[in-house]
Amino acid sequence: MTNRIAANIVVTLSYTLRADDGEIIDSSDEGNPLVYLHGASNIVPGLEEELEGATEGDSIKASIPPEKGYGPRIGESQEVPRRLFPADAELAAGMQVVAHDDQGRQIPFFITGISEETVTVDPNHPLAGETLHFEVTIEALRDATEEEIAHGHPHGAGGHAH
Repeated sequence: MTNRIAANIVVTLSYTLRADDGEIIDSSDEGNPLVYLHGASNIVPGLEEELEGATEGDSIKASIPPEKGYGPRIGESQEVPRRLFPADAELAAGMQVVAHDDQGRQIPFFITGISEETVTVDPNHPLAGETLHFEVTIEALRDATEEEIAHGHPHGAGGHAH
């Protein structure tokens, strides 16, 4: 059992994420903390760096610049015909969708608006270009299992079915 956050440690934490103006963007629900595998890119790189070496019970405030968060904004949103999506697709604003280019590479984008005729898509994560202000409390640490390390994420009690 380890007592500091490092690679291949499963970290349980509670957090609040705020925008520059102090508005809460996201937070872990009471009694439902975030559990992630440190060093496996499960969280934004800047927060992972800030948590390195922390111990159980530590509270950390960190401001993460876009370059170490969801990246700077690239490209602009655009409207595409609704008919390019399957007719039975249940689309919603905020949903991430993956398209494929001519070489078969995946191109992720986010839906920002929907009408009967068009869907507005944006290549940027909704938090791209934003400085992320985290308040984090480390609740628990444990060594990852070999299976968790191989899969790149923590598993719950009883393992994990893929």
